[in-house]
Amino acid sequence: MADDKEEELELDNAGGGKKKLIIIIAAVVLLAAAGAGAFLFMGGSDEPTPEQIEAALNGGEGDSAEATVSSGSGSAEIGTAIYVPMPRPFRFNVPGAARDRFVEIRVQLLVRGGDDEETAKIHIPLIESTLLGVFSQANADDLATSAGKVSLKQKASTEIQTVLMDIEDKKIVEEVLFTGFVMQ
Repeated sequence: MADDKEEELELDNAGGGKKKLIIIIAAVVLLAAAGAGAFLFMGGSDEPTPEQIEAALNGGEGDSAEATVSSGSGSAEIGTAIYVPMPRPFRFNVPGAARDRFVEIRVQLLVRGGDDEETAKIHIPLIESTLLGVFSQANADDLATSAGKVSLKQKASTEIQTVLMDIEDKKIVEEVLFTGFVMQ
């Protein structure tokens, strides 16, 4: 009888062990699948590839990186828009009616085509100097309004275009863009 009870206990333990083993294996497989799914979900990039950007800019028309703009007397070729970031933000104080303010502006330059990009990069010190001259003429009361910021951006664009036109004899920078503007 004692032997029968020992055999019965061994059978019960063996059956319970198989069930536990199956549950553990199923849990490990489930966790591995969840981990793989999370990796694929989180590892994917929302950033478009350069090919997707180019296709979107061209409206799906061919592989051309150039756009043609028609004017009254003919057509002119305009290169792809390229944004040239300035290496560091501009930080300066501006006077105001009540008190002086500290301003930080992050700037990027809109140029057309690779040649203009390289030319703009070569002239970064000149562009920085010109922007500092324009920014130093601003006052806090004007910069507190959106119209004042737009006016400053337009004046910066005009000054940079004038300075680069004197050196390169062509319009290099199409527009100055403020990508960050903080005033304290």
